Amino acid sequence: MTIAALIDAGADFDFLKQEIAKLNLIGFDLILGRKMRSQINAAKFDVVINHQPHYHTHLEDINKLIDSSSLSDYVKYNSKRIFETVGIAEAKIHNIPLEKIHFHEVGAIDSIIDIIGTCVCLENLGIEKIYSTPVKLGKGLIKTQHGLMPNPAPATLEILNDYPVEFTNIDFELTTPTGAAIIKTLSSGTFDNDRMGNIKISKIGFGSGTFDIQESPNLLRVIICDSQNELQKEQLVQVETNIDDMNPQVYPFVMEKLFEAGAKDVFYHDVVMKKGRPGILLSVLTEESKLEEIVKIIYRETTTIGLRINKVGRNKLEREIKEFDTSFGKVKAKVITGGNSLDINKVMPEFEECRRIADEINKPLNDIYNQLYRELNG
Repeated sequence: MTIAALIDAGADFDFLKQEIAKLNLIGFDLILGRKMRSQINAAKFDVVINHQPHYHTHLEDINKLIDSSSLSDYVKYNSKRIFETVGIAEAKIHNIPLEKIHFHEVGAIDSIIDIIGTCVCLENLGIEKIYSTPVKLGKGLIKTQHGLMPNPAPATLEILNDYPVEFTNIDFELTTPTGAAIIKTLSSGTFDNDRMGNIKISKIGFGSGTFDIQESPNLLRVIICDSQNELQKEQLVQVETNIDDMNPQVYPFVMEKLFEAGAKDVFYHDVVMKKGRPGILLSVLTEESKLEEIVKIIYRETTTIGLRINKVGRNKLEREIKEFDTSFGKVKAKVITGGNSLDINKVMPEFEECRRIADEINKPLNDIYNQLYRELNG
């Protein structure tokens, strides 16, 4: 349904087939059609299995499949993140190590294509941020590889832990572990009009499910929007703690781990704590969807026994990384704009690019930066 909705909103089906072919899998066909549901004309996407319906059972197998392909870095990175989300949930439910998890439904060809195909379509559409409404969940019992299970499936609930959901009285599996993992991994949270401000709708897509649901249209709607704000707004979470009993050599390692986990910003500075003891204030800004992992890292890697957690708003100027021809060759730089009323338009050389050039030609980094700034803003 996700792929169908994205194709209906403008993703290229031929491009999707071309990219999926890079996985070198056989035994299936990709079918795109139309379906009327509740008088709405929706796209219907199917993975039709011919033979060999199960290829990979372990996370390592799936990662090797992805890494050995010629898919883009964006698709590889996000696909592996989604599979890992499923694996972590399954490992916790079954109480076995992540590397020993056997993927069942998610190891099948159709689920592999669902996850990787979604990332292909998102990149094809140039999507920068994803938001959702609260995820709807059904009731009753569902059939799985493990037998009858309560609905929502245990993996679905585990994956959606800390993500907004809406329980319904619909006796149907409204959200699968695959769908839950896609949302939880890629989403920046639920849509908030106060945070997003003015937006311009550019495209709308409907993806149809297979079954008829009496109580609700079996449709997934995708809305693609452009922000009309001169300042980009974000709702973030600030995590802070005071530490006075940790080896200072550890802090750079902690910072690196937090950035790897998706923190927006990490900084620390000296403070004077109770009883006049010198200490360090560690502060982290993160999206709410990444909060759980950020908290785990801080507790695991530092000596703190308590955290302060607050929601904070942040606005920022629009920025985009572009490549420019310069006297030093092709260089990546950040293009920063602020709209008509702010009248801000400047290009900032990327530090890593400046350092690379300084090392290559053995000249002071500051001289490289200043020359690039003049060239890019001249």
